[in-house]
Amino acid sequence: MSRKTNMYLAAAATTAALLAGGCGGNGAAGVAGNAGKAAGNVQVKVAVAPSPSARVSVKASPTAPPTIDPGTLPQTNATPGDQDARFQVGAQDLWQAIVQDKPALAQPFFFPLSAYRQVKAIWNPAEDYQDRLIAWYDLDIQAAHDHLGSAADARFVGMNVPESDAEWIEPGAEYNKGSYYRVYGTRLNYQVDGHAASIGVFSLISWRGEWYVVHLGPSTRSAMEGLVYDPWN
Repeated sequence: MSRKTNMYLAAAATTAALLAGGCGGNGAAGVAGNAGKAAGNVQVKVAVAPSPSARVSVKASPTAPPTIDPGTLPQTNATPGDQDARFQVGAQDLWQAIVQDKPALAQPFFFPLSAYRQVKAIWNPAEDYQDRLIAWYDLDIQAAHDHLGSAADARFVGMNVPESDAEWIEPGAEYNKGSYYRVYGTRLNYQVDGHAASIGVFSLISWRGEWYVVHLGPSTRSAMEGLVYDPWN
């Protein structure tokens, strides 16, 4: 084979390798190798850039937004309801607190201390909140647990709020400096062996369009003891 023919084949091999480079590293190497054999073992090295699909893009995971205590925010006059997800979770938590005799499970469903500070025009709202309201709430959950007894197969049905009876409480009533919706007559419904039963929830009050328990049992009592309010068996 003449020198001129060898030069022609070598140039053709280079051109073929460069054109094949856009199809990926393996394709370019194969074309260049085959062309090199045809040109009398002329070796052509081609630098191939990595395919865009082979590049790894690393993104920082988004930081979860901080949880805001709703009681630190101002009150609104939004009407609360008993069908939203937060209320349903709260009702389930209250039921589990009663069944398991663990009042701490139902603490998120109780009116927030930070909101109570905004509402009450009394000397020490935090002390009243802990020593009276939370203390009664814990005792009432324990009393409801005892009332349920050994009915291990009791099944939670739901918590119904008579929303048409809700009343907007203005400042000045009940030692208040703030307002909220208040409702009486809510019931925690369950079944035991297919038999319907329930216990009353003395009162709920609202904060920013959400219901919270403020009294599970009666709002007045003669002793520091748990009470089951208006049970239906």
